[in-house]
Amino acid sequence: MKIVVCIKQVPATNEAKIDPETKRIIREGLNSILNPFDTYAIEEGVRIREKFGGEVIAISMGPEKAIEVLREALSLGVDKAILLSDKEFAGSDTWATSYALAKAIEKIGDVDLVICGKQAIDGDTAQVGPGIAAHLGWVQATYVMKVEDIQDGSIKVRRMREDGYDICEMNFPAVITVLKDINTPRIPSLKRRLAARQAQIPVWKPADIGADTDKIGLDGSPTRVVKTAPPPAKKNVAKRIEGTPKECAEALVRELRMRSII
Repeated sequence: MKIVVCIKQVPATNEAKIDPETKRIIREGLNSILNPFDTYAIEEGVRIREKFGGEVIAISMGPEKAIEVLREALSLGVDKAILLSDKEFAGSDTWATSYALAKAIEKIGDVDLVICGKQAIDGDTAQVGPGIAAHLGWVQATYVMKVEDIQDGSIKVRRMREDGYDICEMNFPAVITVLKDINTPRIPSLKRRLAARQAQIPVWKPADIGADTDKIGLDGSPTRVVKTAPPPAKKNVAKRIEGTPKECAEALVRELRMRSII
């Protein structure tokens, strides 16, 4: 099997600031980390390879410093890593990002499965995984909590929904996005960390993947951030309930129902 895991480098702090002109995160001077949800995607890709054979390739799109999270992915067990990096990619929204990643996957060729974390913590849109599937024209399953089985060119997964779960069986090629409940990521060994530091990671530009430059970057993005603002502060109101245990319980239930909590 050939598995591609799409990962992202994100700010490590909730103190990130927004450029008032571009409406984008000011990443200079910020500590960055591998998107936490992507660690579960990496682990699941490696587990599938260990069980069924093949290779796992990690892809990320971002500035040159994003190569750090690709080295981390290598230390966690992926076989190869590729960085998409060029000024023409800058400012891409989720549509343009998923388009570029889809073109890279096409260039790799013969990919059976694409795995993404359910969302990135700096955007929380959960759109890139489904966008990749749409650009490729592949079947997809989101919010996957367990890979049930893989056989005969198909994958069976359990995907979460609000009132339970679905069992989905899909033929390859396919795209899945995974939840943190799917596994427990491993800790990389010292040997793998050292090897990851020395690994040669190719950097692909738009021309390398055959991307239409009108469909990437800020100019190729159909969405725009026109305004940003911090969320309003929560108003916590304390209320004392007195009486017998039964009276207190009944009063609490009434109060919660009034607030539409239950």
